[in-house]
Amino acid sequence: MSPVPQVSTPQSTRSRPQVVIIGSGFGGLEAARGFSRADVDVTLLDKTNHHLFQPLLYQVATAGLSAPAIAAPIRNLFRKQANVTTLLGEADDIDAASHRVLLKDGGALSYDHLIIAAGATHSYFGRDDWARFAPGLKTLGDAFEIRRRILLAFELAERETDPQRQRALLTFVVIGAGPTGVEMAGTMAEIARHTLPGEFRRIDPANASIILLEGGSRVLQSMPEELSQRALEQLEKLGVEVRLNAKVTDINALGLSVAGVSRPDITGVAVYQIASHCIIWAAGVAASRLGFLLALNTQCKTDRAGRVVVEPDLSVPGHPEISVVGDLAAAKSYVAGKEPTAVPGVSPGAKQMGRAAAANILRRLAGEPTQAFRYRDWGNLATIGRHAAVVDLAGPTGPLRFSGYLAWLFWLFAHVYFLIGFRNRLVVLMDWGAAYLSFQRSARVVVGEEEAGSGEPR
Repeated sequence: MSPVPQVSTPQSTRSRPQVVIIGSGFGGLEAARGFSRADVDVTLLDKTNHHLFQPLLYQVATAGLSAPAIAAPIRNLFRKQANVTTLLGEADDIDAASHRVLLKDGGALSYDHLIIAAGATHSYFGRDDWARFAPGLKTLGDAFEIRRRILLAFELAERETDPQRQRALLTFVVIGAGPTGVEMAGTMAEIARHTLPGEFRRIDPANASIILLEGGSRVLQSMPEELSQRALEQLEKLGVEVRLNAKVTDINALGLSVAGVSRPDITGVAVYQIASHCIIWAAGVAASRLGFLLALNTQCKTDRAGRVVVEPDLSVPGHPEISVVGDLAAAKSYVAGKEPTAVPGVSPGAKQMGRAAAANILRRLAGEPTQAFRYRDWGNLATIGRHAAVVDLAGPTGPLRFSGYLAWLFWLFAHVYFLIGFRNRLVVLMDWGAAYLSFQRSARVVVGEEEAGSGEPR
């Protein structure tokens, strides 16, 4: 990508308004596209060179898809949009007073209008020391590391002669039963039960324990209770052991400590241990650090998760030239005659916010009033495994809810439809078709820690 400029461009030398967008996720991508026919210059800044289709990231982590199937080079996406310049770099701070984005390498970008779509990262609720033992899933790097840990656990178990250590290697724990946790646990159960059996001589992968821990009283708490129950039943049918009201109190190299009920036949809550060498964190998210820095520089407010509390038009209070979208925004949806409602942190919300922020900037440039953001909720989807999913759609006559095989097909085709680019859609369909017929997973190549920095494609 283009080298990041080390000196900001003086505003007096510009011929057109300068729009800077931080982040090339769903929100940033849609915002940039919103200026496709506008008389503005757009700079799209990201610390990676690709847009990532995060809803399918767990498929990379579980060896179902290769990284290029769910990622697309940013520069290629905007090759035909001449007013967009893509830059590889990381925003380190926002100088709101001088309208500049300060970069980690010492450079700076000047802007007339700024859209921040920096997204979110993992939240360990104040225990960041747990991250090395229980990686989360937000980036391709996270997916590669989780895939490596899952597959190497089976390899190490094949060599292990001590039954207790072997059992720990074959115990996989997913913390958090939101969509990511449910999808991870269900797919890991399929790997153990259907993909790997017959490939090992000393262990039976089907005997692996897949444990899903949830601190609340049900899985998929954003879903209606009836769908949560169906998801629970489908998980258990796949062989996942779901433990509800289970609070993690410690994680270390040997496993984790949990406060809750260890088995259905035991009454009372106690702290117990789970020995495991493969733990995956899917329990919480925190807003990008840019939200905190923006609050310092503009005196705007943030919520408990660090998200920026924005105005109805998605701008920062007191700074109409700055908009925040996606997971970094604590935004509300405004519908005439109704109380404002919080916008969920899902990809459709980020896309809609990106488009709305771009449209409001164009309204400002035209001297028109901006419009309050209105979120259109199309529903929630979550897959659990083969022929197992739950769907909650917002229909014109009321919610449409279903689960099982039809829900799984709906989830599959919806995700293929929203992938970026024809090639990605074709590759994903081919990989999924092959996996469906053979129960095999196409991306099971991993490297050890000593090779991880070799630069080999993954």
